[in-house]
Amino acid sequence: MAHTVYLETSIISYLTARPSRDLVTAARQELTREWWSRRRADFEVYVSEAVVAESRLGDPEAAKRRLSALASLPLLDVTPAARRLAQALARALELPQRAAADSVYVAVAAAHGIEFLLTWNSTHIANAELRPTIERVCLGRRLTPPILCTPDELLGG
Repeated sequence: MAHTVYLETSIISYLTARPSRDLVTAARQELTREWWSRRRADFEVYVSEAVVAESRLGDPEAAKRRLSALASLPLLDVTPAARRLAQALARALELPQRAAADSVYVAVAAAHGIEFLLTWNSTHIANAELRPTIERVCLGRRLTPPILCTPDELLGG
């Protein structure tokens, strides 16, 4: 059985964005595209309506590219349990209101038993300092937290 992966919006954004001149951004774009073309088929890949909603925002042409990339991916429900977990995570992590969606992504992945959450968001998601709190809150609700990682960590050997 294939491993499961939840894609957070930053992955879709890097995948579909026009090439950047910024070296870090360009590297992330390349790593994202490499994972998408080389490894995506090795996983059961999911998103949620929260990712779709965020992908609709911003420049209309960029949003169209993001939504096109998401079109074939199955959606996970943002269940009541996921909403409660997201609220608990947001409180425990002391997330600013503008970052509330970040707790939803983690909560949806945990509530659905997804193994990996793929993201480039190292401020509020793939952050080593926040990881113990995320684990404590999820485990306190008897949910296994997803492994929070970036595409380069799932490229394989």
